[in-house]
Amino acid sequence: MKSNITKVVIIGAGAVGATTAYSLVVKGIAAEVVLVDINKEKAQGEVWDIQHSIDFQNRNVRIKVGDYKECGDADIVVITASAPMDGETNRLMMLEKTATIIRNIIPPVMESGFDGIFVVVSNPVDVMAYLVKELSGLPKNRVIGTGTILETARLKQKIGEIMGMDPSSIDACVLGEHGDTMMIPWSHVRAGGKNFLEILSDNRDMLQEVDIDSIVQQTKRAGYYVLKSKGNTQYGIAGAVTGIVAAILGNENKLYAVSAYLEGEYGIEGIYLGVPAILNRDGIKDIGVFNLNEEEKEQLIHSADIIRNSIERL
Repeated sequence: MKSNITKVVIIGAGAVGATTAYSLVVKGIAAEVVLVDINKEKAQGEVWDIQHSIDFQNRNVRIKVGDYKECGDADIVVITASAPMDGETNRLMMLEKTATIIRNIIPPVMESGFDGIFVVVSNPVDVMAYLVKELSGLPKNRVIGTGTILETARLKQKIGEIMGMDPSSIDACVLGEHGDTMMIPWSHVRAGGKNFLEILSDNRDMLQEVDIDSIVQQTKRAGYYVLKSKGNTQYGIAGAVTGIVAAILGNENKLYAVSAYLEGEYGIEGIYLGVPAILNRDGIKDIGVFNLNEEEKEQLIHSADIIRNSIERL
């Protein structure tokens, strides 16, 4: 039976899952956080370590190790469990192995009586979000993939560096696959309220070294640069998941670029794709639709086709 206590279950106690749990505890977003992992010893170690930090944070968050039965009264189940990349640079190469993991997770979660919201992190996330929706039978608004939320943050950070501005003053959104075919609708990117391409055009002397194609590649490859340097990514994606969870539990109606199920938006339907979406207690309240130019439409359709082809491999 659902209680009034906010509860988040994280499935997967690897770097991303554990860092997400720590982030949720630090911010005090949920009253209870549960870590579930096939390696219970690893999960227990992470829980003990986080518990030892709570006294210094002025928080009263309960965190513990659990199993799938804990999902029965959870508000949100975050799935971070995924096949290791093993040196691969294309997330789609993980599809079959991660799909097997997801197929083993969803049935016992649903058998617990879970009736909340899934936040899917496992890669390839757009395909896995689709699989979770199909296996769970939950409505589309209650299965959310992390999508292009992190690429969007990376893009805003890069433009902020160029402009000498706080990234929060940059209005930008990366669309499409969480992968190599992601695209940036430059016609909708603004810095301090002005179109970024117009800024470049009006300030050629000062910004002549700024290369749009280079920004796209840096945004696209940022995760791989981190992976190559330290062996994994964790803080960025954990921060992104924390933002999503906070928007849901806080009923914030906040706009994030997440992987959402489309039914005609952007002329695309039947798949999950990174798009701007308003998040609140219902999950995805609404999807934002940009008026894209023809080149941007073609790029997004191409990205959608890649995801659709991957779903067919399921």
